[in-house]
Amino acid sequence: MKHVLKAVAVGIVGAFAFNASAADVNLGYQLVLGPWKAQMKDIEKNGLGGKSVNLIQFSSGADVISALAAKAVDISLNGSSPTAAGYSRGIPLHVIYVYDNINDAEALVVKKNIKSAKDLVGKKIAVPFGSTTHFHMMFALDAKGIDPKSVDVLDMSPPDMVAAWRRGDIDGGFVWDPALSKLKNGGHVLLTSGDLSKMDPSKATFDAMVARQAFTKEHADFTCKFVKLVSEADADYRDNPAMYGPGSKNAKAIARSLGEKQANVGPVLALYDYPTIDQQISKAWLGGGVAKALKSTAQFLKEAGKIDKVKGSYKGAVTTKFVKMVKAGKC
Repeated sequence: MKHVLKAVAVGIVGAFAFNASAADVNLGYQLVLGPWKAQMKDIEKNGLGGKSVNLIQFSSGADVISALAAKAVDISLNGSSPTAAGYSRGIPLHVIYVYDNINDAEALVVKKNIKSAKDLVGKKIAVPFGSTTHFHMMFALDAKGIDPKSVDVLDMSPPDMVAAWRRGDIDGGFVWDPALSKLKNGGHVLLTSGDLSKMDPSKATFDAMVARQAFTKEHADFTCKFVKLVSEADADYRDNPAMYGPGSKNAKAIARSLGEKQANVGPVLALYDYPTIDQQISKAWLGGGVAKALKSTAQFLKEAGKIDKVKGSYKGAVTTKFVKMVKAGKC
């Protein structure tokens, strides 16, 4: 899944570089549903802004960071945790667009006898270590005044979590779809990432369009046009959510692009929040909130032993340039 930080083999990066050689722009994506993905097949076939586009699928945020470092991808979706890790390690990247506020798309599902956070004491709760849900799980315990040592927090991949849940080996899990929906069958949501982000905006988790700084400097017009495409798709979804429901043209196109069941598209999109252009520029997101959230995430990753150091500031990992260009009609 997109958020999990894991090592990636040199051979994989080599494969990305090999696949990336045939097009003007190498655009990465992950199996995360989103409005703009209704246009993926068209972009792959016809390009964008006069440039040919090669689409590269990634299975994790760590893979994205490795490909950015190898210059094998120019722009890609990435989660806030691996983005914070990459920038902390010196990868010259920046967030050009907040793809989504994870909101209710990641949630802590627990057994029905667990009614409040205090009931987590002594329980076994699974999370993928180093992920956005791991970050939010530990923040939740701190915010609720619960000693982390009093809860048995276990490292599990989403598929392993589902299997453990069905066996009755765990009391809950903090995860994303499709595992999230499977845990909800037999459990209930105790809290969501949206709940925690509202408690402290500096602890927000999100997905973002992340780009190589050298690429955006050289190809500002393309970057602007891509941000415009994604932002217009988001606006269309916000204005017409029913047009992404079961049986719709958009749901079918998104499902076809990602190998997903089209009936799942509408319900999953509804769990996310897609910031408007004005919200993108605001202090809540690219105007300040993203940098603060990346630093908070980096501090957590350092404590978890995932990175060696935290930078003094993460402002350099964020730019409002392209969203402002879109708003001003400059592409």
